[in-house]
Amino acid sequence: MEINAREKNDVVIFDITGEIRRSDITDLTLHQLVKDQLDSGKRNILLNFESVEFIDSFGVGEILASYISTNNLGGKLKIAKISKKLYLVFQVTMLTKVLEIFDDEQVALKSFLKE
Repeated sequence: MEINAREKNDVVIFDITGEIRRSDITDLTLHQLVKDQLDSGKRNILLNFESVEFIDSFGVGEILASYISTNNLGGKLKIAKISKKLYLVFQVTMLTKVLEIFDDEQVALKSFLKE
């Protein structure tokens, strides 16, 4: 898994590439990267899943932990460009009931402005 961060307006976008799985644990997890942004005062986080091929239960836990940390600080965490295969994982784990998921990054970015 590789994660690159970029900013547009007041939204931090994490471009995630590869597989989000337990075997990919490094010093910095997705949740830790999100927490680092929250600690620096950023409150709007968008996870770009366009290049994510697979996610396991560890990855689901990372996303949920990131959502909870963001929400607890009054921020918003949203998902963009998720594949149909991964969307099914999100449905089974009920993440679709918790997270806002967008097909288009620009639409997702605009949704932050409406709040």
